[in-house]
Amino acid sequence: MSEPTGKYSITMPRDIAEAARSRSGPSGLSAYVAAAVARQIERDNLSELIHVAEAEHGPISDDEIQSLREQLHQARHEQPHGSAGAA
Repeated sequence: MSEPTGKYSITMPRDIAEAARSRSGPSGLSAYVAAAVARQIERDNLSELIHVAEAEHGPISDDEIQSLREQLHQARHEQPHGSAGAA
């Protein structure tokens, strides 16, 4: 079952609208724009979570970020090829 939808009027630069239309494929411009907005909402939510965590625990250092990137890289390297979620 799909989510209920509504019809909205939005304004955007013509070049962006045409680029989106040319990339939207068979699902259409509405689905393409909805997916883009959903990704932006996810980013906004993540940004809010980071802000709250940094307010409570302090900012994350560059060394901590690098260490976590290395851990992620190692975990991806150790995954068997073809497993779910592999990029």
